[in-house]
Amino acid sequence: MSTHNIAFTAPHFSATEAGTFILKQGGTATEAMVAAAAAISVVYPHMNSIGGDSFWLIDNPNQSTPTAIDACGRAPSDISAYSNEQHIPERGGLSALTQAATLRGWQKAIEVDEHAALPLSTILAPAIKLAREGFTVTKSLQAGCEKLASVTNTNDAFKALYIPNGKPLQAGQHFKNPKLANTFEHLAKHGLNAFYEGELADSFASDLAKAGSIITPADIANTKADVVTPLSANLSGISCYNLPAPTQGVHSLQIIGAVNKLKHKANTEADWTHLIVEATKQSFTHRPTLWADPEALSDDYKNALTDERLSELANNIDMAQAKQWPFSAQPGDTVWMAARDKNGQLVSFIQSVYWEFGSGILMSEGGFVWNNRGLSFSLNTDETNVLKAHKKPAHTLNPALAKFDDGRRLAYGTMGGEGQPQTQAAVFTGYAWRNKSINQAVSDPRWLLGRTWGDTSTNLKVEQTLASQIKHELNQRDHDWVSVDNNNEMMGHAGAILDTPTSLEAATDPRSDGRATVTTAGTQ
Repeated sequence: MSTHNIAFTAPHFSATEAGTFILKQGGTATEAMVAAAAAISVVYPHMNSIGGDSFWLIDNPNQSTPTAIDACGRAPSDISAYSNEQHIPERGGLSALTQAATLRGWQKAIEVDEHAALPLSTILAPAIKLAREGFTVTKSLQAGCEKLASVTNTNDAFKALYIPNGKPLQAGQHFKNPKLANTFEHLAKHGLNAFYEGELADSFASDLAKAGSIITPADIANTKADVVTPLSANLSGISCYNLPAPTQGVHSLQIIGAVNKLKHKANTEADWTHLIVEATKQSFTHRPTLWADPEALSDDYKNALTDERLSELANNIDMAQAKQWPFSAQPGDTVWMAARDKNGQLVSFIQSVYWEFGSGILMSEGGFVWNNRGLSFSLNTDETNVLKAHKKPAHTLNPALAKFDDGRRLAYGTMGGEGQPQTQAAVFTGYAWRNKSINQAVSDPRWLLGRTWGDTSTNLKVEQTLASQIKHELNQRDHDWVSVDNNNEMMGHAGAILDTPTSLEAATDPRSDGRATVTTAGTQ
């Protein structure tokens, strides 16, 4: 196969177009991902923004282990405002309590990419055009605006942009965001550092303070992204990679690790669904000691992916009986994307503001919302994930990548809060162990264990087509389950790129507004 073949997948077609535009100019996968990350922050502002966080896995040919980048914002230096709070508020100023690190991640990714050479003006051009000239509102964006319409403590700038005259944006409308276009033009001219220092950063700090946030100009200026060692697990000749704490990457790898131990017992669709659901329960049971800032974790985390621990999890799974599950999941809206460039660089990337539209606090000059990722902190001092100054919050985001002994490489991932490890397991096992194409693995009916937006139930949700196929077995094994509509957005927006020695494939989720492309890079 010619190495000039390129691929991109994203949950909105405009992001795919932006990434592919860069790849066709000979840009690297990291440069294409920055272009797409900027573009998707314009067109899917409810799912992500430049006021949130991101995580990267970057794999180059002949590189033994992918490069991992953690661009997770930390809590501010002064958190005394929360000392009398019972709970961290879900929206409004006090929900905006961690730094926005995603642009530090973009910076770091370009910095570690020795082939990156395009100017920021070229990379950010698609996003600037989308924000300046406008785009068509999707049903997904309309739904996000409708959900926030009833939230009282969003700021006036947010209401003016997304709920003008008290009416949420509607699918099919033409929508422009000139302030966000100005922001990207400023960054293209002055560099990504201008997000964190100078007049733009000062305006963000002012908006945050006005809303009641405790984030200071110094907190914004001190935002960092780090190159970290990825988590890894070797599963029957497949090296699987994910991000370490504070992400839930450990759960994503634990689940497929436990499934690997028992996959010989799964023969039917019902068996596979049951096995992954039960492996999810086993892994998530250990969340209190596995999911927090890495510096707060103990030996439980260090041993989480050992063969002994994976066997222990697998041994607790009964293939004939579902375990009871008192589980309260946290929602999350996110974008996952992947790129492969002409040189074979493969990127798995994820970016988010946590809940839809994050804190609901819009930067009046910036044109974007600040995240509410700090919601995942606890105010209970007995918990590992308790809020402390400069601490990273437990993070749902976790991009995945797998390298097979025969040279195949698979970048895969999804949005969906705590559903991410479950959907990743469905996609990975479908392709790696069930002989599905990546398109089938991404598109096939799925399930979700736990609570979703506006719902208090913690049961198993199963898409209708799959439910009708396996309902008797689910009942026999005592699953507490309910059928939901097919192609349900609660199941996440998954995607994958498969790079083999002889071919290149990309897949996107029918549950999203996405597009996956495989094409040829230009010669320039």
